[in-house]
Amino acid sequence: MKDIKKHLVILGSTGSIGQNTLDIVRRFRDRYRVVGLAAGRNTRLLAEQIAEFQPGVVAVESKKQTVELRRKLGRTRVRILSGEEGYEEVASDSRADLVVSAITGIAGLKPTLAAIRKGKDLALANKESMVVAGQLIRKMAARSGSRIIPIDSEHSGVFQCLSGKARKFVRKVYLTASGGPFLKVPLEELAGKTLAEALKHPRWKMGRKVTIDSATMMNKGLELIEARWLFGLRPGQLGVLIHPQSIVHALVEFCDGSVLAQMSQTDMRVPIQYALSYPERWEAALPSLDLAEVRSLEFLPVDEQRFPLFGLARRALASGLSMPVVLNAANEVAVQAFLEEKITFGEIFEVVNYCLNHHRPRALTGLEDILAVDRETRDQVQLYFKNMKGKTA
Repeated sequence: MKDIKKHLVILGSTGSIGQNTLDIVRRFRDRYRVVGLAAGRNTRLLAEQIAEFQPGVVAVESKKQTVELRRKLGRTRVRILSGEEGYEEVASDSRADLVVSAITGIAGLKPTLAAIRKGKDLALANKESMVVAGQLIRKMAARSGSRIIPIDSEHSGVFQCLSGKARKFVRKVYLTASGGPFLKVPLEELAGKTLAEALKHPRWKMGRKVTIDSATMMNKGLELIEARWLFGLRPGQLGVLIHPQSIVHALVEFCDGSVLAQMSQTDMRVPIQYALSYPERWEAALPSLDLAEVRSLEFLPVDEQRFPLFGLARRALASGLSMPVVLNAANEVAVQAFLEEKITFGEIFEVVNYCLNHHRPRALTGLEDILAVDRETRDQVQLYFKNMKGKTA
């Protein structure tokens, strides 16, 4: 048996990215050891993961989940932590070489920062952290020596295309989008689309929140802001193309007119495995990409009339300062309300637009400023909901 090369912590182990990461660990058991796991409320699945991978420490959302997990595990040596402090402790575990950051939403920010502060290499799937705190993360990583390897398929594609290339030669970077389930739906029908319809993504299997963001194209807007900080690019160097086949994940145009594209199967295990094996490449348990079978690759511009939330994200990207924090917070609360069927699909845009229009952008000097804007925005959304109910009563 080969020596274990990497000790892993997986934040968000019971989510889609976390489960796919553990699938890769199963395939390369002689190259990885899982030393820490963090999850939310799914104690049943987490208990199964603990039994299989034997981490030394785990974290769950609250004390309630701690009690549930202990009951499911029985007698065990694993340390069980909870809440924000628990997540941060798992993320900064001294044994970890690589931390996979896959907690959804701004809840993943503090654990991500904890890992970077300790100089851990970071496989990043939590786009919201980079959206709201990109500048802070870059500065902290530069100080600690932490390497950030993106897991999102589009950012992984850019990362691979830019490998060994000086940024001064880059003219433009394009992320691709499938267009989601509503690409060809008549415009007049969009606002009334149901939750069940919005959750039927034509290409990718993802978590519920990310799937709704794909239906609105907010996910691409957030990914543009993330790319701006991940790769040190100007807003004008970033674009999105709708590519329904989801074979090309990113394109990079250079100053001489050359364009490099990264292509692969529509399977998140490809970018996850690359992040885990980087800078090496290991044999994947997936069939080769057969372009003759694919036959055609389409690329379309983004219609902001169809996807107005993407337009709001472009606006936040151009404005900078605190606007991306407002964008992310308002969207998180609005999408959760839609998932709970408290608002309509069309009202997601109305909520986010309202918050951006009523926010005066300001500089962010550190984490406390970021969290303060986040809290203010969430409070503003709740007040908006309250006023909405008053008008309809």
